[in-house]
Amino acid sequence: MTFLWPLIALVLLGGGIFYVSRRLITPFQLPKVGRIAARITLALVMILPIVAMVLIRRGGAWTIPLAWVAFIALGFLSLTVTLLVVRDVLALGFGLMKRLPVRVRPAADPPADPARRRFLIQAANLGVMGAAGALTGYGVYEARKRPDVVRMTLPVRNLPAAFDGFRIVQITDVHAGLTIHRDWIESVVDEAKGLQADLIAFTGDMVDGSVAQLRNDVEPLGQLDAPHGKFFVTGNHEYYSGVEQWVEEARRLGYAVLLNEHVLIERGDDAFVLAGVTDYTGGQFLPSHRSDPAKALEGAPGNMPRILLAHQPRTLEQTADLGVDVMLTGHTHGGQFIPWNLLATLGQPYIRGLHNHRGTWIYVSKGTGYWGPPVRVGARSEITVVTLATEIAKIA
Repeated sequence: MTFLWPLIALVLLGGGIFYVSRRLITPFQLPKVGRIAARITLALVMILPIVAMVLIRRGGAWTIPLAWVAFIALGFLSLTVTLLVVRDVLALGFGLMKRLPVRVRPAADPPADPARRRFLIQAANLGVMGAAGALTGYGVYEARKRPDVVRMTLPVRNLPAAFDGFRIVQITDVHAGLTIHRDWIESVVDEAKGLQADLIAFTGDMVDGSVAQLRNDVEPLGQLDAPHGKFFVTGNHEYYSGVEQWVEEARRLGYAVLLNEHVLIERGDDAFVLAGVTDYTGGQFLPSHRSDPAKALEGAPGNMPRILLAHQPRTLEQTADLGVDVMLTGHTHGGQFIPWNLLATLGQPYIRGLHNHRGTWIYVSKGTGYWGPPVRVGARSEITVVTLATEIAKIA
């Protein structure tokens, strides 16, 4: 399973490049040198992100511009493939409609004009490229903006009055490393500092790289503070980057790391249970990190509200009969942009937003950062403020 997702990504990317070559490059009828150059460029779009991910771990200032070029090009290619597919599906549908029987047969269509047909195809292809370029530019602008602040109030069963109005600030999926660095993380921290958090929850995927490489970039996250503490659970990308070292680094930054365990959050004589699990796939990398919500809640008082921090929404599958009242997750990035959102939905019960699943409130954040292409379309990044309430309240 460890290599399944990279394999799927390579197959899809290779298929996309072949599709673009056949449907975009070939119709332009370029001279041989032009066709070769265009196809080499397409191959580089596939190879450069992989090269960038390998080289950036070795350091060097020149690798950062390489990562920007590689991943913006990958975003442009992804959107180009999507728009080509949409165009071809519409053209196919229109062609089929023209072949439907009609009661009154119109006059015979004039003979096809090959030159006109070639002109229309090339114009459509230029339109696709222009639209993909515009969407890529907009997506980069959206991705690099300071995250939105999403606020909601959740009614929690048996919540003590002392916790009415208790604010949990959730940060997730920062993905420091490829094109996200210290300056951008500082802007996130500045935003979060003004949210008056009672507790901070970081639900995984802090990084894409080693501690030695990224310690300076993530250092601002240590400046966050809250009266009832700050907590961290691992995401799948911690396991790609040296999870044991990152667990220790998170602790050095002041986070309590919940590895299938829980703590009691207390106000006076009242309390609620805060539990955290390792990533859903953690056991594939480190047997001792197998995700286990039952273990995380083992020994927790049964008469208190239970809030669970998990990276992936599909952890919900493991929480039946555990009495979880609220579950905060991330991982999906809200889809980030088309067609990546199609992959994000695989295996996940929900991709974004608030849902009530058999009595458990589950919130899926769209993520504070992004991964891969610095592109977001229709899925603005966020910092989430969850306010706990003692009675049924309007979800806002």
